[in-house]
Amino acid sequence: MSTYPPPQSALDPSFVTTALELPGYKVVRNLGIVRGIVVRSRNIFGTIGAGLQTLVGGDITIFTELCEKTRQDSFAMMALHAHQMGANAIISFRYDANEIMNGVTEVLAYGTAVHVEKL
Repeated sequence: MSTYPPPQSALDPSFVTTALELPGYKVVRNLGIVRGIVVRSRNIFGTIGAGLQTLVGGDITIFTELCEKTRQDSFAMMALHAHQMGANAIISFRYDANEIMNGVTEVLAYGTAVHVEKL
């Protein structure tokens, strides 16, 4: 499975939910757990810029943008994984993040790949 660069989302985002079911649809097949993992580090310029932003307070936009892009990429990889398994939806979707080492973070998007049909 090619994972980088991150793919376009292979599933309709409205068919990805944190719930155990998708309203108006029934799960006809459970295909198993799917995931998308991205590991990112901060670059020195971003770290310096973020440090300057902390002096004035408020949103640290450099880190906000990095975090948002990382989440989008892990979500897209998870959706591609589900699509490759034959799923048309993901239930029980979650994000998880861990610092692997100073300045290096892993973001994991995961859920259960399912095939659903309209009720």
